[in-house]
Order: sequence, then C-alpha cells, then structure tokens
Amino acid sequence: MSDATLHSTTQDPDDFAVQIADQIESFLVAVTEVAKGDEPGSAVPFLLLEVSQLLLAGGRLGAHEDIVPDERYEPDTGPDADVDELRENLVRLLEPIDVYSEVFDPYEPRKAPVPARISDDLSDVITDLRHGMAHYRAGRTSEALWWWQFSYFSNWGSTASATLRALHSILAHIRLDQPLEELDGLDTDQGVGDDTLEFEAGRVMQQEIARPLGMRPGQ
Repeated sequence: MSDATLHSTTQDPDDFAVQIADQIESFLVAVTEVAKGDEPGSAVPFLLLEVSQLLLAGGRLGAHEDIVPDERYEPDTGPDADVDELRENLVRLLEPIDVYSEVFDPYEPRKAPVPARISDDLSDVITDLRHGMAHYRAGRTSEALWWWQFSYFSNWGSTASATLRALHSILAHIRLDQPLEELDGLDTDQGVGDDTLEFEAGRVMQQEIARPLGMRPGQ
C-alpha cells in the first residue's frame, strides 16, 4: 500500500484499521507542521488537540482484543526515519515550557516525579507510529495494528498521556490566570524533589505563550 493509496476511496471508511491509520496519519502530519514554527502562538492548543485525538485511537487499540500479526516474525521495515530535526524544532518552539515533571508509574508507591521534555516525548511517539505506518503502507495491515497496539501499551500510550497532561496544565494556567512559579534551571539531567514539582514557565510563559494567544496577565 503506497502513500497514494493510504486513503483510497476503495477502502471501507468504517473499517477499524482504516480509521486507526487515518487518525495516526493525521497526528503525524499535524505535529510535523506545528514543529515548523509558522504559528508559534497556537502551537500548544494545536498539540493538545492532536495528542487528545491520538489517544482516542490508542484507547480503541487498547480496548480491542489482542491483535495477532499474520507472520510469526516481524518483517524488516528498514531503519526508522530520523526525528532529530523534528525534536530540535520542537525544543525551539516550546522553550521555556518544554520541561515538565511526571510520575512514571502512578501505581508504584513512593515514586518521585522525574523531569521530561514534551519535545522528546512527541518525537518518541512519532517514531513508534511511523514504524507501524511503514507496515501499513506496505500492505501489512495486521502487522501495523499489532505494532501500534503493542507499542501503545509498552511506550507511546503512557508517553502521550504524560504529554497531554503537561499541555493541558500549560493552557489551564494561562486560561485561569494562575501563573506558575518560575524555576531556576530545571532540566532533564536533574532529579526533581518535592519542592520543585512545577515545570518551568511563570512570567516567561505568559510573555511567550499567553500574549500570542491574545491573552494578557490578569485577563
């Protein structure tokens, strides 16, 4: 299945595989466009929307019975496409709200929050989704669905969920006029203690995110 036939009119639009592939393709295209930085003021709302829609596809995959691929061993799709440029574009676009803190597993007791980056998370998610898309475009539909379901549980589902929470928090603080306290040097190579649970934003976030959205401090 080539790029030209990904959305072929001969395919049943009600087919589960077609719907999942469409949602994933939409996410891949949208995030790539956002990362170009042409509309920085709307980047966070767009990413919130796209990640939310992707997680709907993930929820459908998660609720589906276990998908078994046609072949015992996964066919080679070749090297995964490089996402370094995409990641670097997102780093520049999302500064200074790129770094946030997240609990890796909410069901493991006494786990301290760890620092993460939205740019890293989105790049990792896209790598997983592109891998499955390579199978789908090659006509290996069951393999694609198996991979998307497996990687949803093992990686991109939790990663996208954490990213969604961070993006939601950014917009909630802006819309509710609740500035975050500005942190000094929070980064992903540091441990995050109980006294530094808020990710870096504050005054700089209001200047660089709220104002392009047409909102002013105190509005």
